[in-house]
Amino acid sequence: MDFTFNADQQAFRDSVSRFLMVEAAPEKLRDIWQTDAGRSSELRGKLAEQGLTALSVPEAQGGLGLGDVDWTLMNQELGYFGIPDSLADTAYVAAGLLVALPETHPARSTWLPRIADGSARIALGHPVNPWVADAHLADLLLLAHPTAQGTEWHALAPDQVQVTACPSIDASRRLATVTWTSSDATRIAAAATGQALADDLLDRGALNVSGQLLGLAQRMLDLTVDYAAQRKQFGKPIGSFQAVKHQLADVVTKIEFAKPVLYRAASALASGESRRSVRVSHAKLACAEAGWFSARKGIQVHGAMGYTWEVDLQMFMKRAWVLDAAWGDRAFHKQRLADALLADEALLGPAATFKTLS
Repeated sequence: MDFTFNADQQAFRDSVSRFLMVEAAPEKLRDIWQTDAGRSSELRGKLAEQGLTALSVPEAQGGLGLGDVDWTLMNQELGYFGIPDSLADTAYVAAGLLVALPETHPARSTWLPRIADGSARIALGHPVNPWVADAHLADLLLLAHPTAQGTEWHALAPDQVQVTACPSIDASRRLATVTWTSSDATRIAAAATGQALADDLLDRGALNVSGQLLGLAQRMLDLTVDYAAQRKQFGKPIGSFQAVKHQLADVVTKIEFAKPVLYRAASALASGESRRSVRVSHAKLACAEAGWFSARKGIQVHGAMGYTWEVDLQMFMKRAWVLDAAWGDRAFHKQRLADALLADEALLGPAATFKTLS
């Protein structure tokens, strides 16, 4: 299996990275977080100009028609720069749900072009997530409604729901509980087909935050390396001390071991493998561990000041903490992985590592 990204993918990632380096500098993010909305329409417009909102939208609806593998690179960049916007929720996760609807479905033809041009924010509600991100600014809410027959999906306008804000330790997140009433008029997918959509959405959402967690882990490592090179003790940079070097080397190992797991999961999702959920859960666990470990080692090297508002590390550390539990916490994904590994038909051993489970 070839995990090498092509030249176009790498060039797009590099261009997005250069753009975010300027437009999403930590001082700008702090300013955005301190607003009532916690979001910047100007930044959202610039992200759309870069083509990020159009990535998953089919070409027929004005998009680029790219898929899960391309988004693994983009989500790492979104995580690395701590983008304070549910961009991927709209442009990747919600777009995937709408694309899965029948081609003649009115919700698909209405909202996909708006996602592509960046004029729509979509909030997602899934049973695995107790709160809905960015519900207060959403132009459309796609909400799951579990029933005895399966999961229905409903599309609701902002005036059809009641949004109650919930606090978060991560200032970049805007979470809420959403109260609403299901009806035939709002239903876009019945239980017969909606359960498959819910399962796919869960995998796509988990893969989304996995990529962001890996990007966050790398950003926290880079910040810690820079701090260790500048902070002096006993007349020497603390980065020259062997104990510090070992801790940072352990973080590098976690990140590098998580990358192929993430890319394997993206490949499984893109090719529609029957056991793709196992790959996604493995990726979520590996990337969550890398993010958590990088945060822990980062704050150890920074000392107590690493948790203060003035230090950039805390911005990414807190985001890694909350994304750890998003789209299924560790217990949820460990159970999915255990169920697969302990099944009678489980494929185990080196020969099965890169086998396509279709």
